[in-house]
Amino acid sequence: MIHGFELIREQDLSELNTHARWFRHAHSGAELISMGNDDENKVFAITFRTPPSDSTGVAHILEHSVLNGSRKYPVKAPFDQMAKSSLKTFINAITFPDKTAYPIASQNLQDFYNLMDVYLDAVFHPRIASETLEQEGWHYELSTPDAPLTYKGVVFNEMKGVYSSPDAALGRHALHSVFPDNTYGNDSGGDPRCIPHLSYEQFTNFYRTFYSPSNARIWFYGDDPADERLRRVDAYLRDMPPLTVDSNIALQPHFTEPQRLTYAYAASSDAPSQKRSMVVVNWLLPDPLDAERTLAFEILTHILIGTSASPLRKALIDSRLGEELTGSALNASLRQMYFSIGLKNVAREDVDAVEVLLLNTLESLARDGVASDVIDAALNTLEFRLRENNTGFFPRGIALMFRALTTWLYDGDPFALLSFESPLRAIKQRVASGERMFEDMIRDHFLRNTHRTTVSLHADPELGAREDAEERERLAQIQARLSVDERQVIADRTRELKKMQETPDSPEALATLPLLKLSDLDKRNKRIPLQALREHDTTVLYHDLFTNGIVYLDLGFNLRALPQELLPYVTLFGRALLEMGTRTEDYTRLALRIASQTGGIGRAAFTSLASPQPATNLPEKGRGVSDGREVSAWLFLRGKATMAKSGALLDILRDMLLTVNLDNRERFKQIVLQDKARNEAGVIPSGNAVAVERLKSHFNLADWAAEQMGGLHYLFFLRELSEAIDHDWLTVRAKLELLRDTLLTREQLLCNVTLDANNFAQFMPRLRELIDALPNEARTQPQWTMLNGVVNEGLTIPSPVNYVAKGDDLYRYGYTPRGSMSVITHFISRNYVRERVRVQGGAYGGACSFDRHTGLFTFSSYRDPNLRKTVQNYDETAQFLRDVTIDEDELTKHIIGVIGQLDSYMLPDAKGYISMLRYLLGDTDESLQQWRDEILSTTAAEIKQFADVLDHVVHDGGVVVLGSPDAIDAANEERNGWLQVTKVL
Repeated sequence: MIHGFELIREQDLSELNTHARWFRHAHSGAELISMGNDDENKVFAITFRTPPSDSTGVAHILEHSVLNGSRKYPVKAPFDQMAKSSLKTFINAITFPDKTAYPIASQNLQDFYNLMDVYLDAVFHPRIASETLEQEGWHYELSTPDAPLTYKGVVFNEMKGVYSSPDAALGRHALHSVFPDNTYGNDSGGDPRCIPHLSYEQFTNFYRTFYSPSNARIWFYGDDPADERLRRVDAYLRDMPPLTVDSNIALQPHFTEPQRLTYAYAASSDAPSQKRSMVVVNWLLPDPLDAERTLAFEILTHILIGTSASPLRKALIDSRLGEELTGSALNASLRQMYFSIGLKNVAREDVDAVEVLLLNTLESLARDGVASDVIDAALNTLEFRLRENNTGFFPRGIALMFRALTTWLYDGDPFALLSFESPLRAIKQRVASGERMFEDMIRDHFLRNTHRTTVSLHADPELGAREDAEERERLAQIQARLSVDERQVIADRTRELKKMQETPDSPEALATLPLLKLSDLDKRNKRIPLQALREHDTTVLYHDLFTNGIVYLDLGFNLRALPQELLPYVTLFGRALLEMGTRTEDYTRLALRIASQTGGIGRAAFTSLASPQPATNLPEKGRGVSDGREVSAWLFLRGKATMAKSGALLDILRDMLLTVNLDNRERFKQIVLQDKARNEAGVIPSGNAVAVERLKSHFNLADWAAEQMGGLHYLFFLRELSEAIDHDWLTVRAKLELLRDTLLTREQLLCNVTLDANNFAQFMPRLRELIDALPNEARTQPQWTMLNGVVNEGLTIPSPVNYVAKGDDLYRYGYTPRGSMSVITHFISRNYVRERVRVQGGAYGGACSFDRHTGLFTFSSYRDPNLRKTVQNYDETAQFLRDVTIDEDELTKHIIGVIGQLDSYMLPDAKGYISMLRYLLGDTDESLQQWRDEILSTTAAEIKQFADVLDHVVHDGGVVVLGSPDAIDAANEERNGWLQVTKVL
């Protein structure tokens, strides 16, 4: 017994260089896994099994609510207080269909303990008062007793945004179709039509039922002291009574025959394409508790749809029945796994043909066999992914926890999927022996599986209006039944809730929160090693970092060599290099070669302005220019491989660059249609980013170029290009060839290598051969000229919520950037925008940001029921700064929060990539250290003085709204055609 915990099992996980111990708390019954290793990015999480019995969103609303004050920390939002004043590398809470997780991560031990304590107190002793449900979930709102009754609430508006996304709707209907009889047939996030049925009693009962220690799974990962983990958790659990919690997930009974379901989604009446249907076919699979079987399904998924060479993916795309895959995934994180695959942008009359094609292709694979090189490529990809364990900026410890929960949540072995060597070896042996295991899986789990559903969605231009009308009618009927006194009660409650939201926490309450001190912070930036070498007219940047034998190579091509009319082709050209094939192998063979020989090759575009110098000769106010600063614009190919296969990686890159096949009209059309479908699908879920990117494109060449290559301009271009390919292919091909001839030269090339010194010495001669193989042609850099200026735009989408952005280029007013600006934006986001836009306004999110390279200061909101009110809130920020009192403790919180962002955790490949971008922008170690010094020395006076700068944004800033046509029309009526309207979807 250690601090109240009994050891169930311990195991060395050599795959993760980790010693794992699995405990059960003797008194409360809570289970805990302690993963000890040398990762400084420490992780704590507590997860509860929370199966909903309806679609009121109770689990989701509770996830928001428990973080709004607790017994030990009686402030309105300790989560937000800690988020703004922590060195965290991750802090969030996440609702899944059957569980709710509360993970945090930090590299600082004291900060880690602080966050852990706040989270433990939040989940076990929350202050979930009725006003918490009203704010985070839903409530009736009346400004006066005679005003129209409305719904308001953060989750209510969040889910309205979710429900307006066709892709999200298809995924939701697919899940419910496979699991109509258990908890997965409900929406744990909440159906906006059902959320207002959630009562406070149901809300608190759900908490009491499922937030018991005996229903908890607690996770630790990293280099913090192992016994101290147990001691701190035991302090919470030792006095909590053990409860019997029935949170088991019932298995879904199998269908005796396949089922077909049809739904509608809201669409614009004059959307640009008539192919507006979506279809997905879904199969119920076994549980994920058997590690070898689960790994086998992951490999099979990659075989079927993982690359452009995958037979199921290729059959669907080549059919031209639709433009892009949808579903396209194995979901292995529920009580039973399921697999989905389908197409989007399908003609309604072709929906049945998609299902027939899927089944025929699977039948052919089961009968004729899967090609051995396809299997080998899938095995290599999965094995590389497991061994590299690269989660990007997402903490490894959290990603591993979710993998462990795949079995642990359902009372299985939590280490089964983490200890992957044995099941992976068994699969490889079965394949090597000639067993037709994947063909058998296709036959048994797909072709003979009667638990299959086919779900189709069809565009309905009237659906959005009908749903809005139904909501208004429902509210009108409710209001009609209310007496005068009852309406007065709601109006009074509306005012009380608003007053509660506007009333700040007392100093005494805020003082209860555990906080770091400035003395806890590192005063110096962590430097990334960088050497700039010159090899035959090409710059090679090298970062001497330990990468566990993996070489990370970025090849950059300078886009400033291009005439600006070619910029919209850049993203497509990047895909063409990877997905069009070469003179000697078609795109399927190339895809297999990449998958079997490397850890993958991706692409990325980057644009920005170089770091600003003191402003001189400022241009006339209002002109969208770059103040004479250089635009940095690059297309990158990003590859990785083990050192043993680094030569193969370079050979593949050489073949792509020197012999890419650009003369395949059919394949290029597929790529264009896929990109169009993906960009259309991303507009609503990423609406705030879309609006901000569009806004920024009006102010400088760098952001204008980015919008040409990836924003709404790019989406509009793709729609036109998809037609041009059919009637003017020679012109399109000529532009692609001009891109190739202009970019793929030594002079335009930049190489970026992240690798340890010994391996770099072996790698560099091969890289030099690749550089030498490229043509060496000097070109004159053409001038780019922005074709638009600052305008206010209303971009319409079929959604009941909005994404509102406003901003301006501060450098055109002579603003001199300092590190204090990072603290200022952090302060405004956390202390003003969030309060006004999210808490009081009901949007899901709101923030402001500043780009020190471009000078752009922007506000944005996410899934926002308001438009004009949100802009008004932005415009009142300056007055807020003039009126606010900022004490030393509050200032310290924001400085700490900014330093936490500055010191984000990075894996070696990310370090190398970020260092390269800093080099391209002229960010030296000295300038970055100066920025940090200025952050640490920020004063309250600097924050308040920023009000004068914000006056310029209020009066001259641009506005871009992506949102509801009704909201945009109403804003234009109120302000005389204020917004220039463009239909997006």
